[in-house]
Amino acid sequence: MIPWLPPGSDFPPLEEALDDPNGLLAAGNDLAPDTLISAYTRGIFPWYDPSQPVLWWTPNPRCVFRPGDFHISRRLGRHLRNADLTFYLDRDFEQVIDVCAAPRDDDGGTWITPEMRAAYLRLHALGHAHCVTVFEDGELAGGLYGVQLGGVLFGESMFSTRTNGSKSVLALLWRLAPRLGIRLLDAQVESDHLMRLGAFLMPRVDFQRQLDALITDTTPLPWPKAPIRWNDAVP
Repeated sequence: MIPWLPPGSDFPPLEEALDDPNGLLAAGNDLAPDTLISAYTRGIFPWYDPSQPVLWWTPNPRCVFRPGDFHISRRLGRHLRNADLTFYLDRDFEQVIDVCAAPRDDDGGTWITPEMRAAYLRLHALGHAHCVTVFEDGELAGGLYGVQLGGVLFGESMFSTRTNGSKSVLALLWRLAPRLGIRLLDAQVESDHLMRLGAFLMPRVDFQRQLDALITDTTPLPWPKAPIRWNDAVP
């Protein structure tokens, strides 16, 4: 059994998370900004579908990227250099979350409920949640959004509407990582796609140590607003 948390409650110790399903820690609580910031700082995130209460997770191990780990294949490298790509940071947050929330071909459902959407829009307004989009030939090709606290970007969801769309925004994030203060990207749960791109699995205890070291201040960090071309992005 997992505990039910009233709104504003503290989270239980991570060691109490279930092994099956992997990382399920608690239910209930709320999606207020302070609750979400407290959760992310400890490596906990909400994930549930519209038929469920808010569920909180801390998987073990954790799927993460470090700067320099991201693998740019020859094909992706050619695409980044030669395609007509323009990247934007924090320009299209509401559009990104709505595209991510749209039903996918694989399951027809979404975990981004109206309450989740409103919660991350609040975090974006406060400067904690960010997005990256890429336009190819003037058309939206891919995007992602997540939460940055200190040197950690907690990736929440991404999408592609054209080939290489999500790969391109991930590549740009790592190209700009020093400028954005990002030293670790939390991809949450392992997938073959992420592992091929250079992600690796980190035991939960080591992940928490990384969070303790990299999140010493939760003051929002502003991201640049000007359009970015791949060849103009300084590593």
